Amino acid sequence: MTDTSEQGGWFAGLDPDDEAAAVERIASGSADAPDDWPARAVESGFAADADEYYDRLHAATTAATEAAVTEAERADDKQLVHAVRAMSDCERTANELAERVAEWGTSRYDEDGSGVGYARRIADGEVGDGDEGGDRALRSLAERVVAVAAEADELRAYIERTAPAVAPNLSMLAGPVLAARLLSLSGGLESLAKQPSGTVQVLGAEDALFAHLSGGTPSPKHGVIFTHEYVSGTRREERGSAARALAGKLSIAARIDHYSGDRRPDLQRELDDRMERIRSRGGEGE
Repeated sequence: MTDTSEQGGWFAGLDPDDEAAAVERIASGSADAPDDWPARAVESGFAADADEYYDRLHAATTAATEAAVTEAERADDKQLVHAVRAMSDCERTANELAERVAEWGTSRYDEDGSGVGYARRIADGEVGDGDEGGDRALRSLAERVVAVAAEADELRAYIERTAPAVAPNLSMLAGPVLAARLLSLSGGLESLAKQPSGTVQVLGAEDALFAHLSGGTPSPKHGVIFTHEYVSGTRREERGSAARALAGKLSIAARIDHYSGDRRPDLQRELDDRMERIRSRGGEGE
């Protein structure tokens, strides 16, 4: 960093109209002690008076903040967050519209069905062969269901390719999609790395946790990590232990990914050993 006091102020030597240079000075500058910066700015010729200095300071700091926000949003982990949220939206939309297609199709044709698969059969012309207006409208809706479902599949493939590069250890332990969901729920890799394992354990179960804290309901044992085979595939009475063990390793993995980025295969072995001990206490997982 540049010591601004040695240069005679934050903006000493800069062209007053060069906002980019002022932004860079704010981003890289530092000072060991307070000073009369408006007076310094006037002495150096950066501003005519204190009011103009504060106007230019406001413009420069606003631009610096916008640049920092843009850089943060374009970071790889934030792009992964956007992708997994988009995938969830597409999946939810496709499923909801598929239900509408199924209700409509069942009322119109002899053959019943459900889900995106049924919508795909209507879109392909396998169900309903008429050319009436209702058939065309239903087929058009079914085609949109198929298109949105295909978009969700493409986003999933993107996440599976990208997550291991963004968070290698977290993706190794959780799988790429669950890793991305954890990043989404926490707000990014840095935020996840700073959260205790107990918080990681219940990410995605905020409503249940709030109900528990408000009184009258049991504490949730797990959130979205329930989708991991080590939790969902463990006997019910051992799932709390399994969730704690998994969350503990995921927390460590997130910290390593954020602070060093080194891949640690030993984390997987340690988790496997821990889960084997947990499952052996009550028999095989369900």
